[in-house]
Amino acid sequence: MGFDKVGAERKLQLQELESLRLKAYENSRLYKEKMKVVHDKYIKRREFQPGHLVLLYNSRLRLMLGKLKSRWDGPYRVEKAEPYGVFHLSHPSSSEFIKVNGHRLKLFHGEKMKKKKELEIFLLEDPSTAED
Repeated sequence: MGFDKVGAERKLQLQELESLRLKAYENSRLYKEKMKVVHDKYIKRREFQPGHLVLLYNSRLRLMLGKLKSRWDGPYRVEKAEPYGVFHLSHPSSSEFIKVNGHRLKLFHGEKMKKKKELEIFLLEDPSTAED
């Protein structure tokens, strides 16, 4: 007789444990949904149209030292936008196109450039010393 009572109590404990586990799964699912809504609210959609000027992130510069080096190259002109975030870019001083992922781009908020415009580059040199 004692085994029947113990067995019934054990079944109740297992059912209670199963209901607690299901509640935990449900709470976890609700938490993940809420966090996704909060996360997606702050994501900026990057949609570039042909003709926009953009800056291109240079990931190789991340490996080299130098605090003041800009990691963004450009501006480049968007020539074509393909599905899934692929963009064809052209530099104003060259006629070649490069294909890049949209995650490496950001909008250029500078002066509008004409097509095939030459860029002036100034290189800074060390001042000459008396020994030279």
